[in-house]
Amino acid sequence: MEEFVQKRHEQPAILDRPRELIVACPPMRSNINLSRIARTAGCCGIRKLICCGTAKLLPKIARDSHETLDIEVHRTLAPVLRRLAAEGYQIVGLEQTTGSQSLFTFSFDRRSVLVIGNERTGIEPELLGLLHCTVEIPVYGMPYSHNAATAAAMALYEYCRQFPTG
Repeated sequence: MEEFVQKRHEQPAILDRPRELIVACPPMRSNINLSRIARTAGCCGIRKLICCGTAKLLPKIARDSHETLDIEVHRTLAPVLRRLAAEGYQIVGLEQTTGSQSLFTFSFDRRSVLVIGNERTGIEPELLGLLHCTVEIPVYGMPYSHNAATAAAMALYEYCRQFPTG
């Protein structure tokens, strides 16, 4: 049997090119969820996080992500999404909708914006109209959806799986 030795805090992998995914969050109910999303984004090599409202990262949860993430805070998300779409980004909502695709089979564009829904209300109708597509994570038990930060982590992992070197 092979013996394993734990390696803690190994240096991150080097990307061949910067990631072109932006994570965008409407006003979140919980700064804990926002901080978990920031930490995951940082671990995935994401460089930009767009937040709305009174967004505040909690250092014990977000850890060192603030050192590598360009964090923008806006009053509302709609104008920002319109601008990013005009710049050629694919705007992808992480939401259960009538036309959503399974995250298991969805192909991200390298240059994408992943819009995360609010914990209670999801992605508001005004923002749904600005999305190019929606993806959802299949659920096999109760409750009917994942926590916003957990779902964001799964979607970020899938993006990184599709573009492992950047």
